[in-house]
Amino acid sequence: VQLQASGGGLVQAGGSLRLSCAASGRTFSTYGMGWFRQAPGKEHEFVAAISWDGGKTTYADSAKGRFTISRDFAKNTVYLQMSTLKPEDTAIYYCAADSSGYGSSYPQTYMYWGQGTLVTVSS
Repeated sequence: VQLQASGGGLVQAGGSLRLSCAASGRTFSTYGMGWFRQAPGKEHEFVAAISWDGGKTTYADSAKGRFTISRDFAKNTVYLQMSTLKPEDTAIYYCAADSSGYGSSYPQTYMYWGQGTLVTVSS
């Protein structure tokens, strides 16, 4: 599976962005998908995940109520809709594929990673 993340950019605090992660490969529908982020000087951080069938979603506390993860099977794409953005959301955002299908919050369960897309939130 190859993953291509896009949609990052510069936005003011309180604004919104939608990240996309396009996946190649016929097995996309069997993978759980996740979004992680890494801010400068900080460790990799879980953001959100969705199960293989879209039936289960998981969010980090920092994302609950503001971010929504979804997937479009026809387009082989996973989205992260982010709203009410804060300066502390500034980071490189990565999408990843979990072959177990579960959509874990643990990065070590993800086999495939995209290249990342930069989100910068100005105050």
